[in-house]
Amino acid sequence: MPIDAGPPEANRADIFKDEHRAYAARHAEHWDRVAARPIGALSRHYRARLAEIYRHGIGECDSILEVGCGNGDLLSALDPKRGVGVDLSPEMVRIARERHPQLEFVCADAQSFELDDAAFDVVILSDLLNDLWDVQAALAHLRRYCSESTRIVFNVQSHLWESVRRVAESAGLVTPNLPQNWLTPIDVRNLVDLSGFRLVRRWEEVLCPVPIPVLARLLNSVVVKLPFFRVAALANFYVARRVGEALTRPAVPSVSVVIAARNEAGHIDELLHRIPDMGSHTEIVFVEGNSTDDTYEVISRAVAGSQRDCKLLKQPGKGKGDAVRAGFEVASGDILMILDADITVPPEDLPRFFDVLAARRGEFANGVRLVYPMADEAMRFFNLLGNKFFSWAFSWLLGQPIRDTLCGTKVVWASDYHRIARGRSYFGDFDPFGDFDLLFGAARQNLEIVEVPIRYRARRYGETNIQRWRHGWLLLKMVVFAARRIKFC
Repeated sequence: MPIDAGPPEANRADIFKDEHRAYAARHAEHWDRVAARPIGALSRHYRARLAEIYRHGIGECDSILEVGCGNGDLLSALDPKRGVGVDLSPEMVRIARERHPQLEFVCADAQSFELDDAAFDVVILSDLLNDLWDVQAALAHLRRYCSESTRIVFNVQSHLWESVRRVAESAGLVTPNLPQNWLTPIDVRNLVDLSGFRLVRRWEEVLCPVPIPVLARLLNSVVVKLPFFRVAALANFYVARRVGEALTRPAVPSVSVVIAARNEAGHIDELLHRIPDMGSHTEIVFVEGNSTDDTYEVISRAVAGSQRDCKLLKQPGKGKGDAVRAGFEVASGDILMILDADITVPPEDLPRFFDVLAARRGEFANGVRLVYPMADEAMRFFNLLGNKFFSWAFSWLLGQPIRDTLCGTKVVWASDYHRIARGRSYFGDFDPFGDFDLLFGAARQNLEIVEVPIRYRARRYGETNIQRWRHGWLLLKMVVFAARRIKFC
C-alpha cells in the first residue's frame, strides 16, 4: 500500500500559515482580556524593576523600538526622542496610545510588522521570546530595522520559576500567560546566531520578585550578581548586535594611530619607520606630554622630515588618558588606535587590531599581553599578579572576557568613541590612564569587545611612567567605583 505523503507542498505552507494566524489570534484575544484587568502586585514590582534595568542597560538613546510593548509603560519610562511600540493586542495598543500620546504604537505581529526604513538605536523585546510563534523568524525580521550600531536588548524568564509563577498566577498576583516557549541560554544563543545576530553579553537579574522593603533591593541589586546565586535569577538579559553585510561603516576605513609620548625621544624615529600603512589612509597623531627630555623637539624634526601624514600637539593636561583623549579629538580616521611610544607592543601588530574592526568581528579591540611568553623584564612579578586580578575583576564587572585591562593598545571606531565620550559624565573624569575610561565606556555602550593576543617586549629606552603601588591602589578604587556604577545598580 503506498504511503500517504500528505498534502502538496503549497498546501502544507498554507496550513502552516493558518496555524500561525490561529496562534496569533488566540494570543491577541488573551492579551485583550489581560488589558482590561488590574495588574497584579508582583507584576507591578517586577515591571518596575525591569524599567530600572533597561534604563541602566541602554542609557540615553535617540530612538527605541519595542516589540511586544503591551501598554507602553516600559517604552515611556525609557524616554526616547522617538519611541515606537508594536503589539499584537488591539486593546493593549489602544491603551498605550491613550496613556503615552508622545509615542507611536502599531498593532501588528512581531514577524511581519511594517514601519519606515529607519534603523533604531535600540530594539527591546521584554518577556516576548517566551510568547512567540517563531522566535527565529521574529528576530530575523528585526534585521531590517537595525544598523551595525543597533543593539537588540531582551529578557527571557527562567524556567526554574515556572512552578512558583503558576501558584502566583492562580492567586492573581501576576499576569496570566498562555503556554510558553521555555528557552535556555543555549537555545537563545543559537536562535540569535541563526537570525543573523551575535550575542554581545548576557547577565542575570531579579532574585526577589516580592516587594519586601530593603531585602528586595539587596537581593535584586547585589546578591543576584554574585556567583552561585545567579543561577536562581528569574530573568536572563541579553544584548545582541547585527552581523553580516556592512550598512553604514566604510568598506575600507581610514586609520588614526594616536601615540602619547612623554620622555620617549629615543623611540620616535623608529615608530615612524615601523608603523604600517592600514586601510585607505593612515594618520599618525603624536601627543607630547610635557617631557623633561627633548621629546617634543625630536618629534617636530621627525614629522617635518617624514612623508607620512602626521600631527603633533602638546598635551593640555596630565596623564596618558588626557593625552589619548586630546589625540582622539583631532584624529580624522574612521578607526582610532592607541599605540604606546615605548614600543613594548610592536607596531607591526596593529593590522591585527585593524582586521578585527574592518572585518566586523568586533567593535572594540583590546590587546592582551598575558598569552605569549614575555621578554625578560617586560613585566615585573607584582605587575603581572595585578593584571591577572584586574582581568578577573573586569570580566566579571563588564560581562565580557577582559584578560588584560592595562595593555596600552586599544582600537575603536571613531563613531563609537564619540558615543563613549558623550556618555563620559556617567562615570566622570576619574581615570588618568585612559584604559578604564574606554573599557567602561565600551561596556556602557554594549560594544562587542574582542581581545587580540600580542607579544609584549621590554622597553629599550627610558623608564616606565607607571608606579605600581600607588597606581595599583588607584586601580583598585576604580574597580570599586565601577562595581557601583555598572554591576550593583
